[in-house]
Amino acid sequence: MSKQVQDAYIVAASRTPIGKAPKGALRHVRPDDLLVRALQAALAQVPTLDPKVIEDAIVGCAIPEAEQGLNVARIGALLAGLPDTVGGVTVNRFCASGLTALAMAADRIRVGEAEVMIAAGCESMSMVPMMGNRPSINAHVFDRDENIGIAYGMGMTAEKVAQQWKVSREDQDAFALESHRRALAAQAAGEFADEICPVEIIEKFPNLASGQIDTHTRTLALDEGPRADTSLEGLARLRPAFAAKGSVTAGNSSQTSDGAGALIVVSERMLKQFNLTPLARFVSFSVRGVPPAIMGIGPKEAIPAALKSAGLKQDDLDWIELNEAFAAQSLAVIRDLGLDTAKVNPMGGAIALGHPLGATGAIRAATVVHALRRKALRYGMVTMCVGTGMGAAGILERV
Repeated sequence: MSKQVQDAYIVAASRTPIGKAPKGALRHVRPDDLLVRALQAALAQVPTLDPKVIEDAIVGCAIPEAEQGLNVARIGALLAGLPDTVGGVTVNRFCASGLTALAMAADRIRVGEAEVMIAAGCESMSMVPMMGNRPSINAHVFDRDENIGIAYGMGMTAEKVAQQWKVSREDQDAFALESHRRALAAQAAGEFADEICPVEIIEKFPNLASGQIDTHTRTLALDEGPRADTSLEGLARLRPAFAAKGSVTAGNSSQTSDGAGALIVVSERMLKQFNLTPLARFVSFSVRGVPPAIMGIGPKEAIPAALKSAGLKQDDLDWIELNEAFAAQSLAVIRDLGLDTAKVNPMGGAIALGHPLGATGAIRAATVVHALRRKALRYGMVTMCVGTGMGAAGILERV
């Protein structure tokens, strides 16, 4: 018997500040503890919701091992104080893991199989290296030319995109500078206040004089990445990071980061039962594949697909969070699709704010839902390229 299709609504969305890896403020904070903080903050936004009605927690994580292994979704849910009746599953679609978690949670509700779901993402790039502690690529990727790109580092795929779409070093650096400028302006204006849950950091140090352990406590309330001293001159002095004669540098690439985000998704029946105010309606999600060697161009295929599924035109979008994995691929996507740059990352992107891999989709979804309400806008999108050659895009509507 088929389930009746119904709408899925986001009623809470919160995220931690994004810390710089591997030497930032969150470097010693476990990713599951970051997840706990985001979950608890999201739950605090809906005090009338009975946690016992939550059915499952779907959590994205790009490298689900070590401190963020062992099904971090279930562990995070339990440590956050949720009833043990709440399930947990960890999903991995690399940089789109958090967005995929949101889409999966929404789909469970939309097909009538669930009423209340948690969608989240977490990642500590300080504790778990980008390719994991023991990477092992299947040697058969070298058997066919079209699969060799699977073995490319992300930086090399950005170089391939820069070459194919003719994105200059100067344009990449200018894009990076604007990312920092927008992020700093948004921080100064308090634009992130609705979405960020501050993280208390407790550090312990031996006091050799007293023979005791000194405890220092501080709070991180803003993303660490944006730099006021960023300049075109400084960016121009940076050497290519991935190819000797390339154009992709550390300055025009996303920052390695630590962070977590969480959203609560419910059915219309739960809105009424618990007197909840929806932040946004989940509209559509699409994922499309592209050649692995130019994985950064993925959003140019996923965005039209998500728009078609939603029955919308590109001009209908009021706010676009395009994950800035690299300035090269961001500019290529913007130019290829003719995106309105004023609508793309109005508060800066991953080059300034950071990119904690599997958490980014959930983090940027939190940004979108709060921005749409704050600015009285209607449609927002979260989109990103994905390792091994994919693009993902999700559309949300303020209600």
